Amino acid sequence: QVQLEESGGGLVQPGGSLRLSCSSSEVALKHYAIGWFRQPPGQEREGVSCTSVDGSTLWNPAVKGRFTISRDSANGTVYLQMNNLKPEDTAVYYCAADGSGLTCYGVDGMDYWGKGTLVTVSS
Repeated sequence: QVQLEESGGGLVQPGGSLRLSCSSSEVALKHYAIGWFRQPPGQEREGVSCTSVDGSTLWNPAVKGRFTISRDSANGTVYLQMNNLKPEDTAVYYCAADGSGLTCYGVDGMDYWGKGTLVTVSS
């Protein structure tokens, strides 16, 4: 099973910023739609953002305008830039890949997942 790798999580104060990275040494992510998901403590996993191979994006309204998603065209690494973080953004963040390249088909529809990285927003 292909495993994606997330990095960049940590502890940040409210209003701060973090950048998460999603990479793979096994598949070329540039051919996949990549989604970021998060699971707050005691809650279900939810979608945050998705970027397709054509550059189109989808957003959770809770983060739109604060987070941006980008893809390195050379190595396929996908970044989630998170600005103006709020305590309610605290969660384990996961990246996932969909082989169609077209969109992200939700928590149950993605092909590959990472193990997650913890983001804690607290003063």
